[in-house]
Amino acid sequence: MNEKELHSKLMAAARRHPPSDAVPYAFEKRIVSHLSARPAPNVWSLWCRPLWQAALSCVAITVLFGLWAYGNVSNAEPADNFSQDFEAAVYAPMSEHIEEAW
Repeated sequence: MNEKELHSKLMAAARRHPPSDAVPYAFEKRIVSHLSARPAPNVWSLWCRPLWQAALSCVAITVLFGLWAYGNVSNAEPADNFSQDFEAAVYAPMSEHIEEAW
């Protein structure tokens, strides 16, 4: 439909039905007061649900990775050698520099 034709039809319909004087007194003021009386949204309540969903998904991921890591533990080396290997790895660079200095 042509925009000009639609515009003329809408204007003609509006002219045939003039606005009524039956609008209550101070209607606009009551509407505006209701709109301004609306409480502001609570920012913490808006963030509450997404944060709980994120926390639950993080716990689920942690549990799944924990189970996966627990299932992949190999018993090739006992725990006694770990402390010795760790100490050797930490002190290895020190011993190299000390020997070079002498």
